[in-house]
Amino acid sequence: MRILPELKELHSEMTEWRHRIHKHPETAFEEYETSDFVAEKLESFGIEVHRGLAKTGVVGTLKNGSGNRAIGLRADMDALDLQELNEFEHRSQVDGKMHGCGHDGHTVMLLGAAKHLAETKNFDGTVRFIFQPAEENVAGGRGMISDGLFEKFPVDSVYGMHNMPGHEVGTFAVRKGPIMASADFFEARVIGVGGHGAFPHQTTDPVVISAEIIQAWQNIVSRNVDPLQSAVVTVAQIHGGHTGNVIPEEVVMNGTTRAFDPAVQDMIENRMRQLAVGIAEAHGAKCEFKYDRRYAPTINTEDETDLAVAAATELVGDTNVNKDVTPVMGAEDFSWMLRERPGCYIMIANGSGEGSCHIHNPNYDFNDEILPLGANYWVQLTEQILTREAN
Repeated sequence: MRILPELKELHSEMTEWRHRIHKHPETAFEEYETSDFVAEKLESFGIEVHRGLAKTGVVGTLKNGSGNRAIGLRADMDALDLQELNEFEHRSQVDGKMHGCGHDGHTVMLLGAAKHLAETKNFDGTVRFIFQPAEENVAGGRGMISDGLFEKFPVDSVYGMHNMPGHEVGTFAVRKGPIMASADFFEARVIGVGGHGAFPHQTTDPVVISAEIIQAWQNIVSRNVDPLQSAVVTVAQIHGGHTGNVIPEEVVMNGTTRAFDPAVQDMIENRMRQLAVGIAEAHGAKCEFKYDRRYAPTINTEDETDLAVAAATELVGDTNVNKDVTPVMGAEDFSWMLRERPGCYIMIANGSGEGSCHIHNPNYDFNDEILPLGANYWVQLTEQILTREAN
């Protein structure tokens, strides 16, 4: 790995930053201490700071030279509602919350890059350091955009990065086009007529109707989606009734859907609504259907992916960059930024072997070994895109 000496020297300090954030995890839109820390660091580097987008978001702006090009580099700051089981010294000090997805590491890698870029200024243009709240579950990235992120802080392109457990340190993975799926969430409330379980003919049974709706939904992927496409329809919750001999008045179903293609996403929503409402009405009941488009598909644009690949290759070599990683049905709200601007979302390996585990696990911890490499990726990408003209 080719890592700048200055970033190697910063390694221990970055590790201290990461441990501090890990000890004090904050979940969606409550990242007050984390955003304070980020803002204080950026200001100490001499970077202009703006706060308040999506409540706790932080944007740092660093300009150099006379160039009018601008790029955005994004890191997420929030933790998970998860009880940490690790016993090391920097474990979570907050009951029921932990950095189980590595956002503490993402934040610190971008801070390390910001410090280096502010000191060296080996670029020509503007860098926006975007520290986003609430990536988990509630799409804080969409909130920053709604609050005018790219109107107030214009960029030509935007880039994100996530750690990837189970892969050897010193490797990256990326692909052009969809790399992560959409994540939509639905609720269907089937309202019938309740009654005694011994006299079902006197009722309009929402339990039976709901079962029929669930079965019909499962045919959407197999019979409405091109077999060469990917999609998921999952009913994860069903609630109805309170006792074994009473047919309830209503049943509520909740779940999630996933797709890589926005057209498939549209079709799934429409078909789910049609089937739920139509089946309920056919049985003399009604269905109230709600659909929340929480996360769009994460779709990397071609030219920007080439730039990301070039930056990663410069650091770890061509053979250590997987340029066609298999996309996953998980979701990422950086997708909302990619809907507004071209860009690329890349994966950095978090390590494999004994002691490593996947994200969203109570035993997970971000690997401090990769902090300088991740920071160097951001530096390399910035200097590569915002090339400083030779004198």
